[in-house]
Amino acid sequence: MARVAGWRNPTACGPCRRSLWTGGSCWWGGQPHRTWNRSPASSRRSGRWARSIDRKKRGTWVSVGSSPSSGGDAPKREALSPLLVTGATGFLGRNLCPYLVRRGYRLRALVRSTSDHAFLRSLGVELAFGDVRDPPSVRRAVEGCWAVVHAAARFRFWGDPAEFHAVNVEGTRNVLDAALEAGAERFVHISTVVVVGRPPEGETITEETPCRPLDPYQKSKLEGEHLALAYHRDHGLPVVVLRPGAMYGPWGRYGFNRLFFEDPLVRGLAFRVHGGRHITFPVFVEDVARAIEAALHKGRPGEVYNLCGPCITHRQVGETIERVLGRPVRWIPAPAWAMVGLARAWTWLSRLTHREPHYPIGLYPYVFYDWRVSAEKARQELGFEPTPFEEGVRRTLVWYQEMGLLKVRTPEAQRTRRNL
Repeated sequence: MARVAGWRNPTACGPCRRSLWTGGSCWWGGQPHRTWNRSPASSRRSGRWARSIDRKKRGTWVSVGSSPSSGGDAPKREALSPLLVTGATGFLGRNLCPYLVRRGYRLRALVRSTSDHAFLRSLGVELAFGDVRDPPSVRRAVEGCWAVVHAAARFRFWGDPAEFHAVNVEGTRNVLDAALEAGAERFVHISTVVVVGRPPEGETITEETPCRPLDPYQKSKLEGEHLALAYHRDHGLPVVVLRPGAMYGPWGRYGFNRLFFEDPLVRGLAFRVHGGRHITFPVFVEDVARAIEAALHKGRPGEVYNLCGPCITHRQVGETIERVLGRPVRWIPAPAWAMVGLARAWTWLSRLTHREPHYPIGLYPYVFYDWRVSAEKARQELGFEPTPFEEGVRRTLVWYQEMGLLKVRTPEAQRTRRNL
């Protein structure tokens, strides 16, 4: 039988939590730190999870302690030990990292050398250069981290299925392997609601809704999610899966942001299909960041949580944007057959140009169906409370103004900026 024994070696370094297999001092951040002996009893009292030592299987975990702080600043251990974030320079990461730093967490980010990571340096985030597709660099990044937030993914409405698989499946496998080897105490995997494929007509999507993915992105994200849950089931890695809806907010330049903010306000070209009657499933990106922190401490390993705000029609999205701006926005009415034909033509042309079409045919499921999504489970277990949509729109528009992307400065928008 397995016995709970805290860390495999009772001698451990406090700041970096790295076991000292041969004793002595541990150098962390360029400074030596003292070590102390931790008995199994003290290990059980001080942590949520302890390593279970089994002669046949390495890497299983058992719950042994009370829940940590569910609010306020990061607990002392989490403030001293690094938390790894993948996808830190992406849309979600741009919002997640500043939030966690403000909360007192010490972060390490796995970033590619070619990515724009200056903002991470300004936040004091430790950088680990590599790629989720490169196992050695992933192992180096995860080493010494108490938890992993895996947000790196390839998200496009168009592309080579092999590229989606390489990042969203094999990249996820590499991060899971490294986390298991390093003894990570929590692994938060960022999936997506759209793994369900075509939303069931007239029904609300819950975590139990059957998944029938349609496109390479959906298929690869579902496979990555199943892989993460398998590491919990088969190896005991404490994995929590979050499925955000259509994220919008500052730093977003694709998906929901592009369709409802950039196309009508920046490019001046936005289509409205079926009079805007279809239902969409927005979630403010900062709400997802807060849910990630909650999942680190309160999420149940092996569980999946939908994250979504109120589901509203495309017309209601446009009306809210117009109300915040204080002026009408031009939406071009388009019949479904015309949009499908245009998308097919653009997609065919992209094979010649090797550039993503503005409206690829892969966008079809997201705008032609009704997405009713329930986040009740996240509300009950993670304390998830979505930002009112109008407030999220205000904050998104202010970001567009600050970035110089939205030139129109209305009195309402100016008041919005002063109120933030």
